[in-house]
Amino acid sequence: MFRTTPGRRAILGLALAAALTTSLAACGSESGDDTGSGTTPGAGTSASTSVDAALAAKVPADIKSAGKLLIGTDSTYAPSEFLDSDGKTVIGFDVDLFNAVAAKLGLTAEWQPASFDSIIPGVASKKYNVGVSSFTVNADRLKEATMVSYFSAGTQWAAKAGATVNADDACGKKIAVQTATVQVDDITARSKKCTEAGKAKITIDQYQAQSDATNAVVTGKDDAMLADSPVCAYAVKQTNGQLALVGEIYDSAPYGYVLPKDQADTMGAAIQGALKALITDGTYKTVLGKWGVDAGGITDPAVNPTV
Repeated sequence: MFRTTPGRRAILGLALAAALTTSLAACGSESGDDTGSGTTPGAGTSASTSVDAALAAKVPADIKSAGKLLIGTDSTYAPSEFLDSDGKTVIGFDVDLFNAVAAKLGLTAEWQPASFDSIIPGVASKKYNVGVSSFTVNADRLKEATMVSYFSAGTQWAAKAGATVNADDACGKKIAVQTATVQVDDITARSKKCTEAGKAKITIDQYQAQSDATNAVVTGKDDAMLADSPVCAYAVKQTNGQLALVGEIYDSAPYGYVLPKDQADTMGAAIQGALKALITDGTYKTVLGKWGVDAGGITDPAVNPTV
């Protein structure tokens, strides 16, 4: 998802809630409280990833001594990061990929669910070593943190299958978005254009969980939603045709891992190198293919990329 800077579940019955929980989550602000606590191991590919000694040498001494990375993640954003059917294990393409990154550095990753908007402050305070939660790289975030790009995503709309919704003229519609995401800024600007043109404003319904936003469209409470492109595509798939994509993907930008501001030349460089190695040996492509997000693959991960 694209998360704003100052960059997810409703209960509809167990079957639909489970389907949506395993399908939904984006990108948010930098304030708030954790929604979960404790450590949950993520499923991934790290076990088969060999350690690169030269890259491991770049890891800060305190992290190397601990042998692990504490990862802050909003585990409601499928297919990027979300809870498995046990309700505890964090899975997703972000999880598989970063587990492999950590293994390349001789480390393990411990995944700690948190509210999206609490993760960047948590990294800054050293509560988490890394934030891995589909954070869109933007200028505001780069002022607060070091970011390492690893994927590219855009914004996409979705609505009930068969519904007539035009993303470029949604005046008078009720639109669902996850709170604190770049999509909030997007839809707010669109609503302003409506009122300036003398048309009805867009009713913007913001939800803490992306899965709640999706539920709202599935149930007809809202007319459409907008979220990060892989999230919308996965939601359409998981709701078995109840939703359909609307329009084209736009405003593509990189996702980035979030690190403390002072770690660009240490942990940032190590993670960048690990990503390059995983791209070269094919692990990167395998992970993205497993989750059906190949279209967002990149070839040039960067520390604090220009955006």
